[in-house]
Amino acid sequence: MKLHKILKIVAALLGLAGVIFLVMIISEGDDAIKAAALDGDSAIIDPMAYVTYIIFALTLAFVLFFVLQNLFTHTDSLKSTLIGVGAFAAVLVISYVVSSGSDAGDYMYNGIPATENESHLVGAGLMAFYILIVGAAIAMLLSGIKKITK
Repeated sequence: MKLHKILKIVAALLGLAGVIFLVMIISEGDDAIKAAALDGDSAIIDPMAYVTYIIFALTLAFVLFFVLQNLFTHTDSLKSTLIGVGAFAAVLVISYVVSSGSDAGDYMYNGIPATENESHLVGAGLMAFYILIVGAAIAMLLSGIKKITK
């Protein structure tokens, strides 16, 4: 059997399992699910969650496999991919170095104050976001200007 047929069968079985578990969840009703959740019992929803985890894991595995296969079969794109990954890593390092964790005690989660390390990581994430937003805006502007001048 070809891989395509096997994947179609697996997708159909996972879809069928998802539909069966959805019907089981709907047949229980909202009140039963809420009561079970208050008691800490998630047996009603667990089978649907497991199907979701399986689908997510399979999707992630196939994406990684085909991306890596494409990278190593087309070595010309490997260089540009590594440059992009290196640039992203550089943005992350720069944002981590620039950010500070000085306002750690100012933020609370469920009454627990944030540590300096948590504050530092959040600041680094925000700084990386800002750097990438500015970079994307500049890239769009340069692309638009280049398109207009042609």
